[in-house]
Amino acid sequence: MADKDVRRIGLFVGREWSWPPAFIDEVNNRDEGVVAEYVKVGGTQQDEPCPYDVIVDRISHEIPYYRSYLKNAILQGSYVINNPFMWASDDKFFEAGLATKLGVASPRTILLPNKDYIPGIVAESLRNLEYPLNWQAIVDYVGLPAILKDAHGGGWKEVYKIDNVDELLFRYNQSGTLQMILQEFIEWDQYVRCLCIDQSEILPMKYDPKERRYHVEDDHLSPELEARVVGDARKLCQALGYDMNTVEFAVRDGIPYAIDFMNPAPDMDIYSLTPFYFDWAVKHMADMCIKKAKTRSQEQKNDFRWARFLPKAEEEKKVAAKR
Repeated sequence: MADKDVRRIGLFVGREWSWPPAFIDEVNNRDEGVVAEYVKVGGTQQDEPCPYDVIVDRISHEIPYYRSYLKNAILQGSYVINNPFMWASDDKFFEAGLATKLGVASPRTILLPNKDYIPGIVAESLRNLEYPLNWQAIVDYVGLPAILKDAHGGGWKEVYKIDNVDELLFRYNQSGTLQMILQEFIEWDQYVRCLCIDQSEILPMKYDPKERRYHVEDDHLSPELEARVVGDARKLCQALGYDMNTVEFAVRDGIPYAIDFMNPAPDMDIYSLTPFYFDWAVKHMADMCIKKAKTRSQEQKNDFRWARFLPKAEEEKKVAAKR
């Protein structure tokens, strides 16, 4: 097959060591005219063509240069997983409101003003804020115990179980410039983490957040509960446009509450997932990326207003330059 007919998948990765090489081997060993490799970038020019049909992003939330590169990649016609523009919505207060709008059960949640601010913010900058906060009313709405956590955090960092107002004030006063939310604590009977690929392939996994480990059990959910969990997870991923995500549900009295579902760079380590779930993740990610590379999907770029103003001839010229 001529090189110009070969489709290319690029990976941006961080410290993870198990999933990236397994994914690259899975794609390359299928011999479907698609190759996968690590992206190499440095000093990107304005409007520079992107050589990849698909890019899988696992690290741009920590590397601003990568994030800007990926936005340009979409401009050039590449498909990026996950959409870097949509990542801007990644906060847990928004996700609670989104779940409610979509008819998905979600814990009661309150967004709190920051405790501290970056240098240069003075009292006049905060004239729209009510002060002092009515902490009792906040607690009355959410209930106790509650969970105080960083609205933009992950990996169980800066997450605290709160049992009374004094404890809430103590933790809040230590939060610095973090954007904190207070959320109803769901005393769960079951906990499920769903690995979600291509906005449709949903794998509900038994997960213990106390031990932070997965348990491979085929029948850990009743058919009715599994159908609701899978349906809710699919609905959330499709609303967000996330092709790679995890959705967590705390099940109380048979009702799955969406606790956390904005994880656009979900953990796919073999020791975390277990070999069984890891194999599923590698194969389904390969299926999705190969499919999108072959179709040269333009659906992502077409979501943005600026795409309407790009001359068609200019688009075709840039796509041709990549081949």
